[in-house]
Amino acid sequence: MVVDNLKLSFLTIVLLSLTGCNGDYRNGHIDRHALVHRHLPRCHNVNPLSPFTVGNGEFAFTVDVTGLQTLADLYEPGIPLVTQSQWGWHTIPDSVIYRHEQTYEYYDTYGRHVPYASFTDNEAARYLRANPHRLHLGRIGFKKSIPVYANIGVSDLTGMDQEMDIWEGIIRSSFTMEGCEIKVETCVHPENDQVAVHIESPSLNRASLGIGFEFPYGSLEWGKTGYDWNSPDRHSTTIILQEEDCVRIQRQLDSTTYFMEVRWYGAAEFRKIKEHTYFLEILEDRKFDFVFHLSPQQEMCIVDVPVTMKQSRRYWKQFWYSGGAVDLSGSIHTAASELERRIVLSQYLTAIQCSGSLPPQETGLTVNSWHGKFHIEMHWWHGVHFALWDRPELLEKSMKWYKSIMPKARQKAEIQGYDGIRWPKMTSPDGYDSPSGVGVFLIWQQPHPIYFAELLYRLQPDSSILNQYKEIVFQTADFMASYAHWDEEQERYVLGPPLIPAQEIYKPDETMNPAFELSYWTFGLKTAQLWRERLGMNKDEQWEDVIQYLAGLPIANGLYQNAESAMNSFQDEFHRNDHPTLLGAYGMLPNDAVNTNIMRHTLEQVMASWNWQSTWGWDYPMIAMTAARTGRPDLAVEALLMNVQKNTYLNNGHNYQTDRLPVYLPGNGGLLTAVAMMTAGWDGTQETSAPGFPKDGKWVVKYEGLNPLP
Repeated sequence: MVVDNLKLSFLTIVLLSLTGCNGDYRNGHIDRHALVHRHLPRCHNVNPLSPFTVGNGEFAFTVDVTGLQTLADLYEPGIPLVTQSQWGWHTIPDSVIYRHEQTYEYYDTYGRHVPYASFTDNEAARYLRANPHRLHLGRIGFKKSIPVYANIGVSDLTGMDQEMDIWEGIIRSSFTMEGCEIKVETCVHPENDQVAVHIESPSLNRASLGIGFEFPYGSLEWGKTGYDWNSPDRHSTTIILQEEDCVRIQRQLDSTTYFMEVRWYGAAEFRKIKEHTYFLEILEDRKFDFVFHLSPQQEMCIVDVPVTMKQSRRYWKQFWYSGGAVDLSGSIHTAASELERRIVLSQYLTAIQCSGSLPPQETGLTVNSWHGKFHIEMHWWHGVHFALWDRPELLEKSMKWYKSIMPKARQKAEIQGYDGIRWPKMTSPDGYDSPSGVGVFLIWQQPHPIYFAELLYRLQPDSSILNQYKEIVFQTADFMASYAHWDEEQERYVLGPPLIPAQEIYKPDETMNPAFELSYWTFGLKTAQLWRERLGMNKDEQWEDVIQYLAGLPIANGLYQNAESAMNSFQDEFHRNDHPTLLGAYGMLPNDAVNTNIMRHTLEQVMASWNWQSTWGWDYPMIAMTAARTGRPDLAVEALLMNVQKNTYLNNGHNYQTDRLPVYLPGNGGLLTAVAMMTAGWDGTQETSAPGFPKDGKWVVKYEGLNPLP
């Protein structure tokens, strides 16, 4: 896709500013340097919930207050310090040869017995869920050289000061140790999986410092750490090249092989301490540079520290000067500055965590969750905002993966007796669905690739995009149309059972016609038909039949309901838990069949009665989008700023959920999606003056480079 960031920045960005008090428009330009620098996060102590991360979308390195992973044990209860990549996966050998068929349970689907990998209480399911799993590629932190390879603790450090300079992609840390002030700069190369570190001090010798390199085994345990330090005999770490200023290490974990090359600039000695543990002792007195590059290939292109830092500055400066921007500094609302902070930091975090060649795991490349696998239904929240903020190339990177797994997705549809391709839910690069009592029944991820392709086409409306993605769009639509069941008695198409909706509280064999999925099915099939028209093709008759006769959104007592099988959604507390996705039917999506007044009343009932402790980070942006479409901008802002635990945004910008999910990037991506919609509007918006923000005199919204939501 031909999208040039500089061209977007200087030629095609529409500059708009809005005075919230009177709706007056005038052309303007946001001082992006000032905007970003207002929100550079800082840290002055050991805060396990505020490590900083540098990365490039394919690789990330998370550090503590020293600028490395020195105090990793102290951060483990909060956000662990790990080194992760998109390519770093490991599978523990399978001596039994487990098969997905061993996890099948058969569900009656209108007279057909359809297999789902939903049986989880056996060894096959446990193995297939945990393999492959994402690796922690290595822990790199400061160690004392006197005594040799001694750990550094909090008591050794004073005067800690750290800044995450997201404008340049560089973490700057300073601390005092042994009476010596030490300054550290840490960054990741924007294209290579390489970390560059610059260390400076009046007297490094007095501090007796070195760098430790420690390597764990992969872990089958569910959890945020994703490593095993207690199995040294199950993997190998070998120096395969050693020279005066560099060393290359080979890592072997069963069938997984990767390499680390370390290169230093200054006097130092590299030696083995024990199995999987190495030490680079610093012998320089005032400054010391080193880089380490990780790769599945042995040959690597090493770039020195000054060049890496220069390229990082260049990349991030271009990033911030291109794409969209929102400036709320003229607002008098008490939460305007906090909302602006969340917006700015979310752009950085999603760029380094969610813009790679694979859909991201919910916790990005910072924390493991669900064995490091990614959840395809969450990709909407991770990726849509890139197109809305005029950075479509960051969304497009992961579209190649959908193409790569099409044979497996087609095979899954065939096994279940459907046409087209059925996308997995919880998966890894191989594209296989992980066994689950919930995930395999979800269907709301199915239209996602159609939505993504349409966003890309809207930004580049030519035949190249249509031809590039038409197979994905059409085969996805084929599945969606064949999945819908014709109800002969009521002369309509229905969805489920079996299915579990995005609101994951319902049993698969009891759920039919959830509101959000019905709306998304209509949008997906209509969009696929539009693609056929653009390519000069006739409409697909089966798709059109489903579009015309698909069941309508369930309504009872003047309100939309969660599902047709849950028509007492507002009479029974049970139904008002988890994601209120019935609102997504007319928030995330356009839907001409929705009655705006009914949806507005439904929104108001949700706001008044939902169990907010059971919700999740992307729910608040979803609600905000529905509030914007239904003319309640006051509720849009209220939802974005709701004071509940899972709407917490930490000092480093991460959306905190719980102890086990301290990082939750669907919340960050959802926030950016909602803000873009509230600011630039959506298709058919009559008002172009940031329609999702209240006109109460408290908000002054200045914005540029944003695209409307469909």
